[in-house]
Order: sequence, then C-alpha cells, then structure tokens
Amino acid sequence: MAELVGLVQRLEVAVGRLEAMSSSGGGGGSAAGSGAVAVYVEAFDNLISGPVAQYAALSQKIGGDVQKHAEMMKQAFSCQRQLLATASSSQKPSDPVLTSLMAPVSKVIQEVQAFREKNRSSPLFNHLSAVSESVPALGWVAMAPKPGPYVKEMQDAAMFYTNRVLKDFKEKDKTHVEWVHAYVSIWNELQAYIKQHHTTGLSWSKTGPVASASGAAPKGGAPAPPPPGPPPPMDFDKPSGGDSGPVNRNALFASINKGQDVTKGLKHVSDNEKTHKNPALKAKVGPVPSGPKPFTARPTATASPARTLPPVLELDGKKWKVENQEGAHGLVISDTELKQVVYAFKCNNSTLNVKGKINSITLDNCKKLGLVFDDVVGIVEVINCKDLKIQVMGKVPTISINKTDGCHVYLSKDSLSCEIVSAKSSEMNVLVPNKDGEFTEIPVPEQFKTVWDGSKLVTTATEIAG
Repeated sequence: MAELVGLVQRLEVAVGRLEAMSSSGGGGGSAAGSGAVAVYVEAFDNLISGPVAQYAALSQKIGGDVQKHAEMMKQAFSCQRQLLATASSSQKPSDPVLTSLMAPVSKVIQEVQAFREKNRSSPLFNHLSAVSESVPALGWVAMAPKPGPYVKEMQDAAMFYTNRVLKDFKEKDKTHVEWVHAYVSIWNELQAYIKQHHTTGLSWSKTGPVASASGAAPKGGAPAPPPPGPPPPMDFDKPSGGDSGPVNRNALFASINKGQDVTKGLKHVSDNEKTHKNPALKAKVGPVPSGPKPFTARPTATASPARTLPPVLELDGKKWKVENQEGAHGLVISDTELKQVVYAFKCNNSTLNVKGKINSITLDNCKKLGLVFDDVVGIVEVINCKDLKIQVMGKVPTISINKTDGCHVYLSKDSLSCEIVSAKSSEMNVLVPNKDGEFTEIPVPEQFKTVWDGSKLVTTATEIAG
C-alpha cells in the first residue's frame, strides 16, 4: 500500500510539471517561457517525489492524526513549489509583494502548528510535535544570507520529539521508526538542495519580468500606470478657508512688529470685574476650576474576557490528565497502576501529589507547580515550564528538563543515581539529601566549553568565578 501511495505522489508531481510546461509555452526568454522547468524547480520536484512522498505514504499507513498532518505538509510543499516556479521566471519584487507571495506557505505553516495544539491529547502527540516544531523550516525562502543553517536549526528543534517516537516504538512498530527516518530525511535533503541552488537565499530570475502579487509574472500588455507623484507644493499666497489672502496676513505681522505697543488695544479690567476680588461676582459665576479638568475615562465597549478552560483531573484510558488547574494545592492521584502515565498541562500555582508506582510523568507549560511523587519506572519530563519544584520520594531513573526556566529537583536517598538531562533551560538546581536529613543545593551547569582534541569535539561544563 505504501508503495502505491508513493507512486501516486510521483505521478502527481509529473502531472504538475506537464501543466507548468503547457501553461508557459508562449514567448519569453526564461526557462518557463520556453516551455522548460527551471533546474532548481525540477530538483525540488525530486524532493517532493522522494522523501516527502515516502513520509506521506508512511503517515497514511499510520493513519489518524499523523495522516491528517501529512496532508497539510503536502499542501505546504506544493505552495512552496509554486513560489519557486514564480521565482524561476520572475525578478525579485518589492518586499510587500514578496510577503504576499509567501503568504500561502505561511498560512499552511500556521495550520500545521494549530493542528498540533488542538490535539494535545492525541496518542500520537509526539509525531505531531515533531512536525509542528520543524515546519517553520519552510520559511527558508525568506532567510538570507544563510537559509541552510536555518533549516538545520528547525530540524534540531524537532529532535526531542523524534527521539521520543523512536524510544516509544522501537520495539513495538517499525513503521513509526521508518516514519521518523523518512521525515528527518526531508530536512536533510532540503539542506542539500538549498546548498546547491540557493546558498545565500532564494534565487530569482535575472531576465524575467518583476513578479506580481498574484504569483505570476505579467505576460505583455500595457505597463502598469506609474505611482502618483508627490503633492504639489503649498502656495502660501493663495487664499484658502477663512483666510482672505495676504492682506490679513500682512496686518497680523504688522501688529506683531509693534513691540510693546501691541498691548495698547487691550481693555482694562477693573477690580469689581475680577471674580477673585468680588465675592458676589464669584458666587454668581460659580466656582472656577483651579487646574486642568481631571481625566475621566470614556466609556468603551467591554472587552470580552479571556477564555478560561475548565480544570481537568481525570483518568482517560491509561493517561491521568491534569489540565488548567489554577491555585489548586490539594491535587492527589492515588489509585495508580504501573502502566499509567500522568500528563499535566497549563497548571499554575498548584501542587500535585502522585502516589504509587507509575510509568511516566510529563509537565507541559506549567508555572509555579509543585510535584511530589513516589516511584516512576520510566521518565519525568518537564517541557516549556517555569519555576517548578519536583520532589522524588522513591525512585526515578531519568528526569528530562527542556525549555524551562527555574526548576528545583529534590532527590531522595533511593534516587541519587537518577540521570538529569537538560536542554535550553536555566536556573536548574538539584538538592541532594544529607545524613542529617537536610538538603545540599547544587546548580546544574548552564555554560559549557567545547574544544577540538585532534579527533573529536570535547565539551565540559565551566564555572564562572564570582
């Protein structure tokens, strides 16, 4: 079945080439105008018919959310191919037009990422996350002068999740392992493609017409009208509005030039006409404000309150879901089994106590959360969190901290052999118990030194002398 889907993908690419050749057969000296497909467009077609088609075929074999995600990715590569075809036959346009040409790709990228956010409870969430974290690599067309390294950076962002897929399915289903290899090969091939054809940025035609916002170069006809010129210079001698011309203006300047005599025409105000010297007049006129009128906010339309999702604490199959908890300091999960996992999402200023022995715990996008647990046989993961405190009462083999600022880990005597893996995180501290029951706080290194020893790179943690 996968081979048949791959064949269909290659046929679709071939049909697209024929349509491009037939629609561009009239006139012009560019590759597209002569009926031929540009070399780098053809190379991109090979990427689509190769690793992209293989990834789509394996995604269809897995099915579910992964297949839906793959359909979006196919659309994204199709939109990028259209942009490359335009660039191959057109000169680079202005920035506003260039932005509109890239809009279809940007829209699909946003849809891919939104699909992942809407399906956080999916059993294939790691697959969706791997794609969502790396799909911005398709924005390389806007990256100059180093689009290749940008793709590599986006690919590395997905490595955490692709490794999770490999770990979860290496002994269960080889299809998912092949899926990871196929997906990673897309970005490897794209980097090689960029290095060969677009080393310093998207290559535009040097001889074709300037690309238009519609995505295609104009084909003859009257040129577009020039932009309107600057407004005519203002004529200060021409009367306008209530001004009666230079006569009144000259009278004004003559009055100003009188110097001290300019006040001779002013009327003298006697004391009985002054409110601060005439109480009767002041009572008649009313109180005079002594300063500027205090500011009063104008009534405005009431802004719609931010949408708050209801808190969740439930067992869904084998997953304990703890979501949207705010200020909940008595959360307890006690009826646990070895095959169950705990997933905490967007829990703020709360505490969670997990009793018994379970498979794994994941904290995602949580702030000021306290976690206490007995035993975990797999891994405790912390992703996109801030200001956490984690206390191990029993044993845990691995704690992973990724994209987190502020994390204190309290180990027990039975968990001193725990491995702590961190990436893109800061303010991490491990507290180790002493014989007297107190804890010794040890910071996790955040600065490293890498040197070449003649055969390989050697990285060691460094300490800043304070």
